[in-house]
Formats: sequence, structure tokens, C-alpha cells
Amino acid sequence: MRGASVGLRSELIGLGGIVERNAYLVKRYVWWEVAFFLWTVANTLTIVFIAEGVEASGGQLDVNRQTTVLLIGAVIWAYLGIIFEILTETVAWERWEGTIEYTFMAPLSRTVHLLGMGIFAVAYGVVRAGLLFAAIAWFFNLEMPSANFAGALVVLAVASVSFVGIGMMTAVLPLISPEKGTQLGFIAQGLLLVVSGIYYSVDVLPRPMQLVAVISPATYALEGIRDAILEGAGVGSLWGEIWPLILIGVISIPLGLAVFRRGERYAKQHGKLKRSG
Repeated sequence: MRGASVGLRSELIGLGGIVERNAYLVKRYVWWEVAFFLWTVANTLTIVFIAEGVEASGGQLDVNRQTTVLLIGAVIWAYLGIIFEILTETVAWERWEGTIEYTFMAPLSRTVHLLGMGIFAVAYGVVRAGLLFAAIAWFFNLEMPSANFAGALVVLAVASVSFVGIGMMTAVLPLISPEKGTQLGFIAQGLLLVVSGIYYSVDVLPRPMQLVAVISPATYALEGIRDAILEGAGVGSLWGEIWPLILIGVISIPLGLAVFRRGERYAKQHGKLKRSG
């Protein structure tokens, strides 16, 4: 009997130790926990704001139009996701392949390296987004008689520059934190989702979030592409969305390169370049 009691006590101590260990891990990475909580909040808000968007329209919906609005949002979200995924995993892929040291010591500038990744991400993303749009439009038999696809592609091309610049900034996260940096890149993507009106108009957002939407390239990309496809707007009519995208792109590319270089120096100084955890 006494032996069973001692054994049970030992198991309970071990159980408490496991719980305590995980509590210390959460405390150690508390800011990462905050970041992941923000992702959960953003994802939940996105769902709720869809309902707000329906209410803002007075509940009177043209099903074909509303479906097209949501489709455009989903396709642009998928396109942005591909760019972020490829750029954010620039470092992770090299670690998985065991080539990170060779790549970072290769005789090419970091600008060429990251721009090459960005060009591939855009080309791959355009193909995937086009196929996705065509497949879903066919499935729902959507009608878009006024669609100006050429204008939509122009907006997407200009927006892609800004997307690549922001992707370069998120690419530094796995360098700084081999443990959770990649996941944080996707969290940044999710925060763009909630403020940019992917599935609803930014007008339904609280004022502080609308102010953040002003500096998000996804906001202008969505507005421009929706105007081109739903209203048939030409490039001239879309200038109000194009010039902010140009401005954001001019700022984001140099800023993204500078942020990545700084993160690379930090990783080398602290021995994190080849670490996987």
C-alpha cells in the first residue's frame, strides 16, 4: 500500500513538473504568444466584419455581385499568401535543404537574391490566382459582362511591388527567431487581411483600423480590382488606387531590403543563421 502511495506521489510530481515546464515555455516566449493571440483576434474579426458588411448594404444583396466581391477578396488573399509564403520561407527552405550557408555566401547581392525570390513569387502567384479565379467563377457560373481584366491585371502588377516589399520584411523573421519566425510571417499576413477589406468594405471598420487600412497596399489592390471587374473601370479611372500603390512600393522595397540586411547581420552575430530551433 505504501509503495503504491509513493508511486502515485512520484507520478503526480512528474505531472506537475510537465505543467510547470510548459508554463515556463509560455513565459519565455510570451511575446510570441501575444502575436498568435492577435492572429486569432484578426481571424475572428474578419468573420464578424463580413456580417457587418452585409448589414451596411442594407441586407439587399445582388447575389452574383456579392459572390464576385467575395471571390475577388479570396483570390487576392490567396495571391498575397503565396507571395508571403515564398518570401517568408526563403530562410526556412534553405535550412531544410541544408544550403543556407552556401546561399548566403554566394557571389550575388542580397538585393538580387530577394528580388529573384519576389519575381518568382509574383509569377507563380499570378498563375495560381488566375486558375483559382477561373475555377470558382465557372463553378458558381458567375456573370461579369463589364469586367475589364486588363485593368485588373495592371492594378495587380503595381500592387505586387508593394507585396514583395512587405514580404521582404517578413522574410527576416525566421532569421531573428528560427523557432517561430515563419509562423509570425503568416500572422502579419492575417493582420493585413482584417484591415484591408478582403471580404467587406473598409467603411465598416472602426476608425483606428481604417487609418491602418490607408497604408495597406491590399486595400488599394482590392478596391481597384473590384472596380475593374465589377464596373469595367479602365486604367485612367483606377489612378486613384494605382498611385498609392506606386508610392507604397517605392517605400517598401528599399525598406524591406534594409530590414532584411539588418536581420541578417543580427543572425550572423548571434549564431542563428543555421539554427533550426
